[in-house]
Amino acid sequence: MKIIPAIDLINGKCVRLYQGDFNQTEQVADDPIKQLDHFIEDGAELIHIVDLDGARDQTKRQYQLIEQLCKKSSVPIQIGGGIRSMDTVDQLMNSGASRLVIGTAAIEDLTFLKQAIAKYPEAIVVGIDAKNGKVATHGWETVSTVDYIEFAKKIEGLGIQTIVFTDISKDGTMSGPNLDQLKVLNQAVSCKIVASGGISHYDDIKAVAQIGIEEAIVGKAIYQKKITLKGARQI
Repeated sequence: MKIIPAIDLINGKCVRLYQGDFNQTEQVADDPIKQLDHFIEDGAELIHIVDLDGARDQTKRQYQLIEQLCKKSSVPIQIGGGIRSMDTVDQLMNSGASRLVIGTAAIEDLTFLKQAIAKYPEAIVVGIDAKNGKVATHGWETVSTVDYIEFAKKIEGLGIQTIVFTDISKDGTMSGPNLDQLKVLNQAVSCKIVASGGISHYDDIKAVAQIGIEEAIVGKAIYQKKITLKGARQI
């Protein structure tokens, strides 16, 4: 089981949100570069970085910090958070990102998504963030009427190979992942599914692995030392 540690950034600090609510923000580390080094020392194979400032306001994207993190890292970096234009895609790829997670724009701007896939076919990942089975957008602040399974099948048809699935109601709650939705999604498409949200202990990781999912993004449980990367590798 590959555990992908998460670094969520607001104003240059590492934070965690509760159910995607920007009003319920907890700072978990002061220095993202030190946190990156710590994850690499612990054996991370891939690190997930989310620019929460950029997700809410394109003019506040933390390009300089992200470039520093990408250049510092000896393992691949996956970037997400408000990626909605080819200019942003190009700049993040030029900064050293290995994979980009496109969320809102994947559902609102298929022309852009197709362009991104055409230019960087191996690097483009779609993040499906859902609430009650419906796809959420704009930093999780808007919930659409689009069913997450229908959307997954649509983007699979466009050539997407990897989907990061997050049940917003589970994210940051330490209450366990939504195994039912993950299982249905994993069976509905042939894309690699990366589980995200709610993983709080090793039993959660085992449960995700048992339904056939091989990668999971973990945030709060790592910062609270309930899960270590070394421990997760034994599963």
